[in-house]
Amino acid sequence: MARARHLLLLRHAKSSWADPALADFDRLLAPRGERGASRMGAEIARRGWLPDLVLVSPATRTLQTWRLASAGWPQPLPPLDCPHALYAAAARAILAEARAVEAGVRCLLIVGHNPGLEDLSAGLAGPGSDGRALLSIAEKFPTAALARFEIESPWDALQFGTARLTHFIRPRDLA
Repeated sequence: MARARHLLLLRHAKSSWADPALADFDRLLAPRGERGASRMGAEIARRGWLPDLVLVSPATRTLQTWRLASAGWPQPLPPLDCPHALYAAAARAILAEARAVEAGVRCLLIVGHNPGLEDLSAGLAGPGSDGRALLSIAEKFPTAALARFEIESPWDALQFGTARLTHFIRPRDLA
């Protein structure tokens, strides 16, 4: 049997609403968000879940989340792509980006927004998913939270209900 692929879905960290003149796309992270992104990145590295490829929404807060999360990771960092389609994307649009990933990628990290990530996480989770993680996602997919999936199929065959949700980690779980 082929080795499983892994999909990591990371919601951007807590953003700031301090400057009402900024467009949604340009909002920065709040100090709490900066801490949350750094903590989640350290946890990803501690668990050995480092990705081979990273897809990040081009919004300022998602790029900041990625930079802070990966700041302590081994160099060189994995390849990064920022498809505009990920900005405020619905679940199906995010799934389409994952399905387009090259077959050789074993671990994919997507940094994006809600409600798309929450909807995708709930939709992907199939048989064998962790019940506690499913309940947590159903309750709320907070900022800087991470869902981790195991996938047996190739990326281009990924469908709703075909992945196994193994972990759901919120920043408060790391305090």
